[in-house]
Amino acid sequence: MDALDRKILAELQMDGRLTVTELAARVRLSVSPCHRRLRDLEREGAIRGYRAVVDPAAVGLDFEALVFATLRWEDPDTVSAFEEAVAAVPHVLQAQRLFGEPDYLLRVATTDLAAFQQLYDDRLARLPGVQRLTSTLVMKHVVDDRPLPA
Repeated sequence: MDALDRKILAELQMDGRLTVTELAARVRLSVSPCHRRLRDLEREGAIRGYRAVVDPAAVGLDFEALVFATLRWEDPDTVSAFEEAVAAVPHVLQAQRLFGEPDYLLRVATTDLAAFQQLYDDRLARLPGVQRLTSTLVMKHVVDDRPLPA
C-alpha cells in the first residue's frame, strides 16, 4: 500500500459516497487508475464495505452503556459460546475481547435506562460463561467514528 492508496482510503473514510470520478479528482489521479486501485483495495480487504452512518438518537436509541464482561473460564468452548451469543444480540453495537480483566467490552445502545435494564437482565446477564458484568453509562461522545489515521 502506497501513499496514493492511503489518500484514497482517507477520502473514502470522510465520504463513502464519492463517485470514482470525484475520488480520482480529490487524489489527483485519472479515473481508470483510480478505479483499479479502488477495486484492488476492496479485493485485498483494506476496504471491508460501505455503509451509512446513522445517528442513534435519530432512531430512538438515545441511551448508551459500556458493559464489561468477565468470564468464569476462558476455555475455547466458553469463549466461542459467549462470542456467538453476543453476536446475536442486536443492541450490542460493538464487542471487543480484551487482554487482562475484564475479558470483554460491549457497547450497547437502547432507547432508555428501563430498556437497558431489561436487556441486561434478560440477555446480557444470561450470556454463556459470564461470571460478572459491570456497566458504565456513556455521558457524551467526545471522539466518535473517527477515520483511521493516514
